[in-house]
Amino acid sequence: MDIYLGIDMGTSCVKVVFLNGQGEIMALGSSDIQLNFPAPGHAQQDPIDWWEAAKIAVAQAKKICPDAQIRGVGVSGQMLGSVLLDEDGNLADECMIWLDQRASQENEEIKELLGLAHILDVTANYPLVSYWAPKLLWLKKNRPSVYENTEHVLFPKDYLKYKLTDIMDIDVTDAAGTGLFNTARRTWDYELFDCLGIRRTLVPEHVSESTDIIGKVTKEAAEYLGIPSDIPVVGGGGDQMCGAVGLGIIGEGQIASTIGTSGCVFSYSKACVTDRESRALLSYCHSVPGSWCVYGCTLSAGGSLRWLWDTMFERKERDYAFITSLAEKAEPGAEGLIFLPYLNGERTPHPDPNARGVFFGISVRHKKGDLVRSVMEGVAYSLRDTIEILREKGISVKEVRAAGGGALSSLWRQIQADVFHAKVITTNVKEASATGAAMMAAVGAGAYRDLREAADSIIRIETVTDPTEENMRRYDDYYETYRSLYGTLQKTFAEQARKVAKWKKE
Repeated sequence: MDIYLGIDMGTSCVKVVFLNGQGEIMALGSSDIQLNFPAPGHAQQDPIDWWEAAKIAVAQAKKICPDAQIRGVGVSGQMLGSVLLDEDGNLADECMIWLDQRASQENEEIKELLGLAHILDVTANYPLVSYWAPKLLWLKKNRPSVYENTEHVLFPKDYLKYKLTDIMDIDVTDAAGTGLFNTARRTWDYELFDCLGIRRTLVPEHVSESTDIIGKVTKEAAEYLGIPSDIPVVGGGGDQMCGAVGLGIIGEGQIASTIGTSGCVFSYSKACVTDRESRALLSYCHSVPGSWCVYGCTLSAGGSLRWLWDTMFERKERDYAFITSLAEKAEPGAEGLIFLPYLNGERTPHPDPNARGVFFGISVRHKKGDLVRSVMEGVAYSLRDTIEILREKGISVKEVRAAGGGALSSLWRQIQADVFHAKVITTNVKEASATGAAMMAAVGAGAYRDLREAADSIIRIETVTDPTEENMRRYDDYYETYRSLYGTLQKTFAEQARKVAKWKKE
C-alpha cells in the first residue's frame, strides 16, 4: 500500500500520519516531548528528543499499518524555534522555541536601529521577540561562545529534515519568522543580516517551497526510523501553514481557528499583506506556492487549560472530559469571571513579553467549573482579537474551520462560535498539521497535481456548530471588558517584570 508520511513536530509531542494514495488516513502515532523553562521568560527543548519521539511515533503507526510502503515524507513543525548547529552539524545548544521571551531588549534595539517602518517594508511583519534576529543577538551578547560555535541555524522541522536527508534546508513559510526575510519576494534580505551584524552563512542560501523535493531519506535515517531509504522528502512548512492545508484553507475567504498549546486564527491571502499597527498580525508565505497568509496568535491557548489542569486539579481529576463537564455546568460568561491567557507573554494584538495571566472578577460564588469555563472563554476572546483585525481588513469571517485539541470539545466549539459570531466547522482530518505535511509529500511525489486537488480528494466536513443569539450578546458584553483589561494593566505588567527580575538576581 502506497503511503505518504506526515510528521508534525509540535511543542508537546511529535505526531505522524500515514496517508494513502486515495487520501485516507491509515494510521496515527505520537510521542510526548519535554519542555523546559530554566528561567523566567526562557523556554527550551532538546532537539534530540524530537528525533527520538519521531522514531517512537513512526513505530506506532507501522504497527497499525504494517504493509505501508512509504513513498514520500513531509514535515510540519512548531515555528520560530532556533536550532543551533556547529560546523559538523552537531547541536551547539538547546533550541530556544517560539515561547521563549528572553530577547526583549535585543528586539527593542533592532526596532531602534532599523526603524519600524523599514522593518515592515522589508519583512511585512512587526518585529517579535520570538524571531531569530533578536534571539541571535541575545546569544551574541550573553553566550558568545555558543554564538561563535554556531555555524548553522535551522527551524525545528528543518532539523528533522536534516536528520532525514543530511541536507540543511529552510522553506518559505518558516523563513518569514526570522526578521531577516523579504516576505513579499520570498527570499532572504541580506542587508538586514549585515545591519544587525549577523552572519549570512548561518542560513542556507536557497529557500524552498513546501512541495519542493529537497532531498531523499539517507540509509542511516531509514534504519533509525524503520522506513525505506531514497524516498523523497519535501520542504514542508510551519505547523500553522501545514495545518491550514490539512483543513483545506487554500483559497480566499477561508479561515481556520486552531487551539493547541498556542492558538491561531489563520486566513488565506493571494497577496502579501502588511499591517502597520504594532499588534503582531503576522503576514507569512503560505505553503500553497505563490500565495500568502495572514494570521494572529495567542501564546497560551490549550496551554492555559493544561496549566489549570496541572495546578488546580488532583491527579484523579485530570481528565479532560471531567473538567469540561464542570465547565458545561457553569453559565456562559462564568458570571463575570474573565481570564487573560497571557501566561508567558502575548503575541496578537499585544506583542508584550511582560504580559501575564489574570483572573478578573473572582467572587465567593465561583467554583472550579467557572475557572475552567473562563479559561476556555478567555482563549476564545484572545482569538477573536485577531478575527476583528481580519474583519477590519475586509476579510469575511462567517465560517471558521476548527483544529487542534480545542476542536475536539463540543463546548469549546460552541464558545468559539458564540464569541466569533461565525459557524464553526470540523472536518474528517483530526491531525491537520501532520496531514497537511503528508499532502505536501504526496504532491511532491506526484500523487496529486497540486494541494488543491489533494484537498478536494481528502477533506470532508463532519460537524457544523452555529452561534446562538443570546450567547453572542452576552459574550459581546464580556468581550468589551476583556479588551479593556490589557490597556489597564500594561504598565503594571512591565513594572512587575522589573521587580521579578530584580529579586531573581538577588
